[in-house]
Amino acid sequence: MDEQKLEQMRSVLNKLEDIKNTQESIIDKINHVITDLFQHPDKDLEKIMEEAHQKASDNVDAIREAMDDYEMRINKIETQD
Repeated sequence: MDEQKLEQMRSVLNKLEDIKNTQESIIDKINHVITDLFQHPDKDLEKIMEEAHQKASDNVDAIREAMDDYEMRINKIETQD
C-alpha cells in the first residue's frame, strides 16, 4: 500500500482520537453539572444528565474500540510493506 494511503489512515486515526477526547471532555462537563446539582437538586435535570453521561460513555467505548481496530489495520499494513 502506498504511503499516501497510510498517511490518510493515520489522519483518520488522529480524528478518532480527537472525537474520543471531545467525548471525554463532555463527560467531565456533565460531571460538573451533576456535582452542582448536589447543592441545588433538580430531579429532572439529574436524570437527563445521567442519561447524557451514559450516552457519552458509550460513545467513548465505541470510539476506543474503533480506534483499536483501525490501528491494528494500520499496523498490519505497515508490517506488510
